[in-house]
Amino acid sequence: MKNNKLSILCIVGARPNFMKIAPMMRIFNQPGSGISAKLLHTGQHYDAAMKASFFDQLGIPEPDVDLGVGSSSHAVQTAEIMKQFEPQLDLIQPDLVLVVGDVNSTIACALVAVKKGIPVVHVEAGLRSYDRDMPEEINRVLTDQISELLLTTEKNAQANLVREGIDPKRIHFVGNVMIDTLFANRERAVPPKEVLAGLTNPAQFLEAESGYGLVTLHRPSNVDNPEVLARLLETFAEISQRMPLIFPVHPRTRGRINAADLTGLLDSDRIALLPPLGYLELLGLMNSAQLVLTDSGGIQEETTALGIPCITLRENTERPITVEQGTNTIVGSDPKRIKASFEQIVTTGGKRGRVPELWDGKAAERVADVLLQWGSRAASAKSP
Repeated sequence: MKNNKLSILCIVGARPNFMKIAPMMRIFNQPGSGISAKLLHTGQHYDAAMKASFFDQLGIPEPDVDLGVGSSSHAVQTAEIMKQFEPQLDLIQPDLVLVVGDVNSTIACALVAVKKGIPVVHVEAGLRSYDRDMPEEINRVLTDQISELLLTTEKNAQANLVREGIDPKRIHFVGNVMIDTLFANRERAVPPKEVLAGLTNPAQFLEAESGYGLVTLHRPSNVDNPEVLARLLETFAEISQRMPLIFPVHPRTRGRINAADLTGLLDSDRIALLPPLGYLELLGLMNSAQLVLTDSGGIQEETTALGIPCITLRENTERPITVEQGTNTIVGSDPKRIKASFEQIVTTGGKRGRVPELWDGKAAERVADVLLQWGSRAASAKSP
């Protein structure tokens, strides 16, 4: 510990990490917190405008280190992060390295840290889809195996970890830090009328008797196969005849749509195609939507916390609590299942669900408590 403070190096690499790291950095940086935190951004998914938008909106301090690694294949990207992270770790020499989620930056930085004898904290540990074809699943499992502290968002995660041989003493149920960010910013969300102000006819969406649906789509399993992508876009077009859809298009998805010459499937005044949005803009649209169609893990959690019906366009989820307790329904990419779930929501209002335990906006405070307790034990163990 430096100057009687626990020294932590926090890692972010991609957009989903930003919402998770924001509340922790806020708690860590409070006067008297007992924690000295530095932020390292690997630049795994780097876009200057997106980074500025999210960091400004969420009050995240500028990174102390920005590696600017950029996109590449999984192997090349992971290797490049490890290569560039090691000298920074040698320079900073923190007591702990904190990683979040399941992106390549998470496993890359965890591997470097643990091999240099620096304990790793994994926030959002123990989530499992049991689909080893998902690169994120591999990242989750491996990061958990080498972490000193495993901080979970739901109680079922502990059962997953214990089943994989993790000592229960290393596991701590703290709640969901991303929901901290959601609750802290809900009142600041940009109203839909402002988000849609540039459209020719925003009233088509804002004043529709049915309300509107929100779509997000980016996973390789949905966008890399032209047949699957075409099937989904055709389904969106059909649904939009009943309920207008707002679709902020991920750059990866837009590229795949253009490459497969599928733009005509979305040529409808009932589908609003938007560029990627900032956090507060997307939150404003989500908060007022009648339903959300998505393949995003984080949005499954956010819609559960907001009480918005969610149709997940995947065959499985690493966040089963959103199905068991929340508003989420898993349908895959089968048009019949998607339309049946849509029809049920339109007819009945969809699953009401409830907000899971410890998704209360105070998870980051519990994270800090766990880390300080660990630091106190570590300091005592080193004392003569």
